[in-house]
Amino acid sequence: MKRALVTGGAGTLGAAICRRLAHDGLHVIVHAHTRVDAAEDVATAIRAGGGSAETLSCDLTDVDATATALQPVLADGVPQVLVHSAGTHDDVPMAGMSEHQWRQVIDVSLNGFYAVSRPLLLPMMATRWGRIIAISSVSAVMGNRGQVNYAAAKAGLIGAVRALALELASRGVTVNAIAPGIIDSPWVAAALDHRRIAEIVPMKRAGRPDEVADLVGFIASDQAAYITGQTIMINGGMA
Repeated sequence: MKRALVTGGAGTLGAAICRRLAHDGLHVIVHAHTRVDAAEDVATAIRAGGGSAETLSCDLTDVDATATALQPVLADGVPQVLVHSAGTHDDVPMAGMSEHQWRQVIDVSLNGFYAVSRPLLLPMMATRWGRIIAISSVSAVMGNRGQVNYAAAKAGLIGAVRALALELASRGVTVNAIAPGIIDSPWVAAALDHRRIAEIVPMKRAGRPDEVADLVGFIASDQAAYITGQTIMINGGMA
């Protein structure tokens, strides 16, 4: 059984990705930092449905702590699928943005990608099969007022994916980014009403987490073996 590690697996989108990968027959490691109970709920639901799952807790902004947390994971078998879905918002116009607000958002999304990926690369390469998928954002492509930190972090993931794909292509490991637009979540529901979403999105609706998860499932499959170094948009026509 292949193993998959999903960072931010306790979030709305991360949980949908965990469920999809479990449905596809992978053992899923549901990562969380502060929302450990929510991650355990996701893993418990997967097991109740006949799937295989466990949890992992670590702070992706702490590179050494993340490497330490991954040691027992690797001892049980290298995750050949890594989905980096962890991220955070701290929206404010840049003129009023504190250094902490800038660094925290980039630390989780971009530096977190380094922290969780690097310890897995050599073991994954040794298996001659792997899928690394970074969840970026339409904000990385279009920009968004009040999200200079978030857009920078998510755009950085796109650059990292392009370069890492070149390094790993000959070893059977693909590296891609998925850039969702407006996806149903408690955060979106609090920030945007249906009328505003219809103004922004040509399809006149928010995307569903399962729609993004289905794309992740395809990219993580054997059918996507010749796709690497790409940023795949899923945004209802926004960009």
